[in-house]
Amino acid sequence: MERSPASQVDDLRAVADDIRTAVQSVIEGKPEAVELALVALFSSGHLLIEDVPGVGKTMLAKALARAIGGTAQRIQFTPDLLPSDITGVSIFNAEHRVFEFKPGGVFANVVIGDEINRASPKTQSALLEAMEEHQVTVDGVTHPLPHPFLVVATQNPVEMEGTYPLPEAQRDRFSLRISIGYPVRAAEIAMLDHHGGGDPLGELQPVTDADTVAALTDAVRAVFVHTAIKDYLVAILEATRTSPDVRLGGSPRAGLQLLRASRARAVLQGRNYVIPDDIQALAAPALAHRILLSPAAQLAGRSADDVVRAAVDGVGVPDRD
Repeated sequence: MERSPASQVDDLRAVADDIRTAVQSVIEGKPEAVELALVALFSSGHLLIEDVPGVGKTMLAKALARAIGGTAQRIQFTPDLLPSDITGVSIFNAEHRVFEFKPGGVFANVVIGDEINRASPKTQSALLEAMEEHQVTVDGVTHPLPHPFLVVATQNPVEMEGTYPLPEAQRDRFSLRISIGYPVRAAEIAMLDHHGGGDPLGELQPVTDADTVAALTDAVRAVFVHTAIKDYLVAILEATRTSPDVRLGGSPRAGLQLLRASRARAVLQGRNYVIPDDIQALAAPALAHRILLSPAAQLAGRSADDVVRAAVDGVGVPDRD
Protein backbone atom coordinates (compact mmCIF):
# COMPACT_ATOMS: atom_id res chain seq x y z
CA MET A 1 0.00 0.00 0.00
CA GLU A 2 1.41 3.37 -1.04
CA ARG A 3 1.98 5.81 1.80
CA SER A 4 0.32 9.22 1.68
CA PRO A 5 2.40 12.40 1.20
CA ALA A 6 1.59 13.42 4.78
CA SER A 7 2.95 10.10 6.11
CA GLN A 8 6.12 10.46 4.03
CA VAL A 9 6.62 13.96 5.44
CA ASP A 10 6.27 12.60 8.97
CA ASP A 11 8.76 9.83 8.23
CA LEU A 12 11.34 12.20 6.75
CA ARG A 13 10.97 14.71 9.54
CA ALA A 14 11.43 11.98 12.17
CA VAL A 15 14.61 10.73 10.48
CA ALA A 16 15.87 14.31 10.03
CA ASP A 17 15.26 15.04 13.72
CA ASP A 18 17.34 12.00 14.68
CA ILE A 19 20.16 13.04 12.34
CA ARG A 20 20.00 16.63 13.60
CA THR A 21 20.26 15.54 17.24
CA ALA A 22 23.20 13.24 16.46
CA VAL A 23 25.14 15.88 14.52
CA GLN A 24 24.47 18.59 17.10
CA SER A 25 25.99 16.36 19.77
CA VAL A 26 29.27 16.92 17.91
CA ILE A 27 28.79 20.44 16.46
CA GLU A 28 27.99 22.78 19.33
CA GLY A 29 25.81 25.87 18.91
CA LYS A 30 25.42 25.86 15.11
CA PRO A 31 21.83 24.76 14.42
CA GLU A 32 21.58 26.84 11.23
CA ALA A 33 24.62 25.13 9.66
CA VAL A 34 23.30 21.69 10.61
CA GLU A 35 19.88 22.53 9.17
CA LEU A 36 21.36 23.60 5.83
CA ALA A 37 23.47 20.43 5.72
CA LEU A 38 20.26 18.40 6.12
CA VAL A 39 18.59 20.43 3.37
CA ALA A 40 21.49 19.65 1.03
CA LEU A 41 21.32 15.94 1.92
CA PHE A 42 17.59 15.51 1.38
CA SER A 43 17.49 17.64 -1.78
CA SER A 44 20.21 15.54 -3.48
CA GLY A 45 22.44 18.59 -3.51
CA HIS A 46 26.00 19.39 -2.52
CA LEU A 47 27.38 21.64 0.18
CA LEU A 48 30.27 24.12 0.10
CA ILE A 49 31.53 25.26 3.51
CA GLU A 50 33.69 28.39 3.43
CA ASP A 51 35.24 29.52 6.68
CA VAL A 52 38.43 30.07 8.63
CA PRO A 53 40.36 27.10 10.05
CA GLY A 54 39.26 25.39 13.24
CA VAL A 55 35.51 26.12 13.30
CA GLY A 56 34.36 22.57 12.56
CA LYS A 57 33.95 22.42 8.76
CA THR A 58 35.33 18.90 8.38
CA MET A 59 33.81 17.79 11.67
CA LEU A 60 30.32 18.71 10.44
CA ALA A 61 30.78 16.65 7.28
CA LYS A 62 32.16 13.65 9.18
CA ALA A 63 29.36 13.79 11.76
CA LEU A 64 26.71 13.88 9.02
CA ALA A 65 28.28 10.91 7.25
CA ARG A 66 28.45 8.86 10.43
CA ALA A 67 24.90 9.75 11.50
CA ILE A 68 23.32 8.40 8.29
CA GLY A 69 25.27 5.15 8.48
CA GLY A 70 26.44 5.38 4.89
CA THR A 71 29.85 5.06 3.35
CA ALA A 72 32.16 8.05 3.63
CA GLN A 73 35.37 9.03 1.89
CA ARG A 74 37.64 11.95 2.72
CA ILE A 75 39.71 13.43 -0.09
CA GLN A 76 42.46 15.82 0.98
CA PHE A 77 42.85 18.18 -1.96
CA THR A 78 46.49 19.09 -2.61
CA PRO A 79 48.33 20.59 -5.61
CA ASP A 80 49.65 17.16 -6.64
CA LEU A 81 46.25 15.40 -6.49
CA LEU A 82 45.31 13.84 -9.83
CA PRO A 83 41.82 13.57 -11.37
CA SER A 84 42.16 9.77 -11.33
CA ASP A 85 42.59 9.91 -7.54
CA ILE A 86 39.03 11.24 -7.41
CA THR A 87 37.24 9.32 -10.15
CA GLY A 88 39.24 6.09 -10.24
CA VAL A 89 41.42 4.41 -12.83
CA SER A 90 41.46 1.30 -15.04
CA ILE A 91 44.40 -0.99 -14.25
CA PHE A 92 45.52 -3.87 -16.44
CA ASN A 93 45.30 -7.24 -14.73
CA ALA A 94 48.16 -9.23 -16.27
CA GLU A 95 46.89 -12.53 -14.87
CA HIS A 96 43.44 -12.30 -16.44
CA ARG A 97 44.55 -9.99 -19.26
CA VAL A 98 41.71 -7.51 -18.70
CA PHE A 99 41.42 -3.97 -17.44
CA GLU A 100 39.87 -3.67 -13.98
CA PHE A 101 38.33 -0.48 -12.66
CA LYS A 102 39.64 0.73 -9.29
CA PRO A 103 37.14 3.22 -7.81
CA GLY A 104 38.43 6.58 -6.63
CA GLY A 105 37.53 8.57 -3.55
CA VAL A 106 34.25 9.84 -5.03
CA PHE A 107 32.56 6.43 -4.64
CA ALA A 108 30.79 6.95 -1.32
CA ASN A 109 27.49 8.24 0.06
CA VAL A 110 29.22 11.25 1.60
CA VAL A 111 32.40 12.58 0.00
CA ILE A 112 34.34 15.06 2.11
CA GLY A 113 36.50 17.27 -0.10
CA ASP A 114 38.86 18.96 2.34
CA GLU A 115 40.37 22.28 1.22
CA ILE A 116 39.08 21.85 -2.31
CA ASN A 117 40.68 25.10 -3.48
CA ARG A 118 44.18 23.65 -2.94
CA ALA A 119 43.87 21.39 -5.98
CA SER A 120 44.41 22.53 -9.57
CA PRO A 121 41.38 23.44 -11.73
CA LYS A 122 41.94 20.25 -13.76
CA THR A 123 41.55 18.14 -10.64
CA GLN A 124 38.61 20.19 -9.38
CA SER A 125 36.84 19.62 -12.69
CA ALA A 126 36.97 15.85 -12.12
CA LEU A 127 34.10 16.35 -9.70
CA LEU A 128 31.83 18.06 -12.25
CA GLU A 129 30.28 14.97 -13.83
CA ALA A 130 30.02 13.19 -10.48
CA MET A 131 28.21 16.09 -8.80
CA GLU A 132 25.83 16.80 -11.68
CA GLU A 133 25.01 13.33 -13.01
CA HIS A 134 25.89 11.08 -10.04
CA GLN A 135 28.13 8.98 -12.26
CA VAL A 136 31.75 8.75 -13.39
CA THR A 137 32.99 7.92 -16.88
CA VAL A 138 36.47 6.39 -17.14
CA ASP A 139 37.88 5.07 -20.43
CA GLY A 140 34.44 5.30 -22.03
CA VAL A 141 32.73 3.22 -19.33
CA THR A 142 30.12 4.84 -17.07
CA HIS A 143 30.07 3.87 -13.40
CA PRO A 144 27.06 4.94 -11.27
CA LEU A 145 27.67 6.45 -7.84
CA PRO A 146 25.90 5.36 -4.64
CA HIS A 147 22.54 6.85 -3.67
CA PRO A 148 22.31 9.07 -1.69
CA PHE A 149 25.37 10.97 -2.88
CA LEU A 150 26.50 14.17 -1.17
CA VAL A 151 29.69 16.14 -1.69
CA VAL A 152 30.66 18.33 1.26
CA ALA A 153 33.60 20.50 0.25
CA THR A 154 35.48 22.85 2.55
CA GLN A 155 37.73 25.75 1.75
CA ASN A 156 39.53 28.47 3.66
CA PRO A 157 38.77 31.92 2.16
CA VAL A 158 41.52 33.83 3.98
CA GLU A 159 44.59 31.68 3.35
CA MET A 160 45.18 32.28 -0.35
CA GLU A 161 48.80 31.12 -0.74
CA GLY A 162 48.91 27.90 -2.76
CA THR A 163 45.19 27.93 -3.56
CA TYR A 164 43.18 27.99 -6.79
CA PRO A 165 39.82 29.81 -6.80
CA LEU A 166 36.92 27.54 -7.73
CA PRO A 167 35.79 28.14 -11.34
CA GLU A 168 32.25 29.44 -11.82
CA ALA A 169 31.17 26.10 -13.33
CA GLN A 170 32.38 24.27 -10.23
CA ARG A 171 30.75 26.68 -7.77
CA ASP A 172 27.49 26.38 -9.70
CA ARG A 173 27.39 22.65 -8.90
CA PHE A 174 27.14 23.33 -5.17
CA SER A 175 23.51 23.67 -4.11
CA LEU A 176 24.26 25.63 -0.96
CA ARG A 177 27.18 27.53 0.52
CA ILE A 178 27.40 28.11 4.24
CA SER A 179 29.77 29.71 6.71
CA ILE A 180 29.86 28.11 10.14
CA GLY A 181 31.43 31.01 12.02
CA TYR A 182 32.72 31.10 15.58
CA PRO A 183 30.43 29.67 18.28
CA VAL A 184 28.86 31.82 20.95
CA ARG A 185 30.59 31.77 24.33
CA ALA A 186 28.21 29.29 25.98
CA ALA A 187 28.52 26.88 23.06
CA GLU A 188 32.30 27.18 23.05
CA ILE A 189 32.44 26.40 26.77
CA ALA A 190 30.22 23.36 26.18
CA MET A 191 32.54 22.31 23.36
CA LEU A 192 35.53 22.48 25.72
CA ASP A 193 33.68 20.22 28.15
CA HIS A 194 32.60 17.66 25.58
CA HIS A 195 35.60 17.59 23.27
CA GLY A 196 38.22 18.21 25.94
CA GLY A 197 37.36 15.02 27.81
CA GLY A 198 36.65 12.68 24.91
CA ASP A 199 35.86 12.23 21.24
CA PRO A 200 32.16 12.91 20.52
CA LEU A 201 32.65 12.02 16.85
CA GLY A 202 34.08 8.63 17.76
CA GLU A 203 31.13 8.01 20.07
CA LEU A 204 28.53 9.01 17.48
CA GLN A 205 26.39 6.06 16.36
CA PRO A 206 24.35 5.89 13.13
CA VAL A 207 20.70 6.82 13.63
CA THR A 208 19.49 5.62 10.21
CA ASP A 209 20.85 3.95 7.09
CA ALA A 210 21.65 5.04 3.55
CA ASP A 211 18.71 3.14 2.00
CA THR A 212 16.23 4.97 4.24
CA VAL A 213 17.78 8.33 3.43
CA ALA A 214 17.70 7.51 -0.31
CA ALA A 215 14.00 6.59 -0.17
CA LEU A 216 13.08 9.75 1.73
CA THR A 217 15.19 11.86 -0.63
CA ASP A 218 13.09 10.53 -3.52
CA ALA A 219 9.92 11.46 -1.58
CA VAL A 220 11.05 15.10 -1.32
CA ARG A 221 10.61 15.50 -5.08
CA ALA A 222 6.86 15.02 -4.68
CA VAL A 223 6.44 18.10 -2.43
CA PHE A 224 3.89 20.46 -3.97
CA VAL A 225 5.03 23.81 -5.37
CA HIS A 226 2.36 26.25 -6.55
CA THR A 227 2.87 28.06 -9.85
CA ALA A 228 2.91 31.39 -8.00
CA ILE A 229 5.86 30.16 -5.89
CA LYS A 230 7.78 29.16 -9.02
CA ASP A 231 7.08 32.60 -10.53
CA TYR A 232 8.32 34.20 -7.29
CA LEU A 233 11.56 32.17 -7.46
CA VAL A 234 12.22 33.11 -11.09
CA ALA A 235 11.54 36.77 -10.34
CA ILE A 236 14.26 36.69 -7.66
CA LEU A 237 16.67 35.06 -10.12
CA GLU A 238 15.92 37.74 -12.71
CA ALA A 239 16.49 40.45 -10.10
CA THR A 240 20.01 39.12 -9.46
CA ARG A 241 20.74 39.11 -13.20
CA THR A 242 19.58 42.69 -13.78
CA SER A 243 21.21 44.22 -10.69
CA PRO A 244 23.77 46.92 -11.59
CA ASP A 245 26.09 45.39 -8.96
CA VAL A 246 26.34 42.07 -10.81
CA ARG A 247 28.36 40.76 -13.75
CA LEU A 248 26.90 37.25 -13.51
CA GLY A 249 23.60 36.48 -11.80
CA GLY A 250 21.84 33.29 -10.75
CA SER A 251 21.77 30.59 -13.44
CA PRO A 252 18.82 28.35 -14.40
CA ARG A 253 20.63 25.54 -12.55
CA ALA A 254 20.63 27.77 -9.48
CA GLY A 255 16.85 28.09 -9.76
CA LEU A 256 16.41 24.32 -10.01
CA GLN A 257 18.60 23.69 -7.00
CA LEU A 258 16.90 26.44 -4.98
CA LEU A 259 13.55 24.79 -5.75
CA ARG A 260 14.80 21.37 -4.67
CA ALA A 261 16.28 22.80 -1.49
CA SER A 262 13.02 24.62 -0.74
CA ARG A 263 11.13 21.33 -1.05
CA ALA A 264 13.51 19.72 1.44
CA ARG A 265 13.21 22.65 3.86
CA ALA A 266 9.42 22.47 3.67
CA VAL A 267 9.50 18.81 4.71
CA LEU A 268 11.95 19.54 7.53
CA GLN A 269 9.45 22.13 8.73
CA GLY A 270 6.65 19.54 8.62
CA ARG A 271 4.93 20.63 5.41
CA ASN A 272 4.30 18.88 2.08
CA TYR A 273 4.15 22.19 0.21
CA VAL A 274 6.56 25.10 -0.34
CA ILE A 275 5.85 28.63 0.91
CA PRO A 276 7.67 31.92 0.19
CA ASP A 277 9.49 31.65 3.54
CA ASP A 278 11.36 28.61 2.19
CA ILE A 279 12.58 30.55 -0.84
CA GLN A 280 13.58 33.54 1.28
CA ALA A 281 15.46 31.46 3.86
CA LEU A 282 17.51 29.63 1.21
CA ALA A 283 18.03 32.41 -1.36
CA ALA A 284 21.37 33.61 0.01
CA PRO A 285 22.89 30.13 0.68
CA ALA A 286 21.75 28.95 -2.77
CA LEU A 287 22.57 32.00 -4.90
CA ALA A 288 25.28 34.19 -3.35
CA HIS A 289 28.24 31.90 -4.20
CA ARG A 290 27.17 31.86 -7.86
CA ILE A 291 27.08 35.64 -8.27
CA LEU A 292 29.97 37.65 -9.69
CA LEU A 293 30.02 41.26 -8.55
CA SER A 294 30.86 44.19 -10.77
CA PRO A 295 34.13 46.05 -10.07
CA ALA A 296 32.15 49.07 -8.82
CA ALA A 297 30.25 46.93 -6.30
CA GLN A 298 33.48 45.38 -5.06
CA LEU A 299 35.06 48.82 -4.61
CA ALA A 300 31.98 49.97 -2.73
CA GLY A 301 32.33 47.02 -0.34
CA ARG A 302 29.07 45.34 -1.31
CA SER A 303 28.82 41.56 -1.11
CA ALA A 304 26.94 38.91 -3.06
CA ASP A 305 24.78 38.33 0.00
CA ASP A 306 23.78 42.01 -0.11
CA VAL A 307 22.74 41.60 -3.76
CA VAL A 308 20.60 38.54 -2.98
CA ARG A 309 18.94 40.24 -0.01
CA ALA A 310 18.15 43.26 -2.19
CA ALA A 311 16.70 40.97 -4.87
CA VAL A 312 14.47 39.20 -2.33
CA ASP A 313 13.35 42.51 -0.79
CA GLY A 314 12.57 43.95 -4.22
CA VAL A 315 10.25 41.14 -5.35
CA GLY A 316 6.69 41.09 -4.13
CA VAL A 317 5.59 38.05 -2.13
CA PRO A 318 2.79 36.09 -3.83
CA ASP A 319 -0.70 36.35 -2.35
CA ARG A 320 -1.96 33.43 -0.30
CA ASP A 321 -4.85 33.09 -2.71
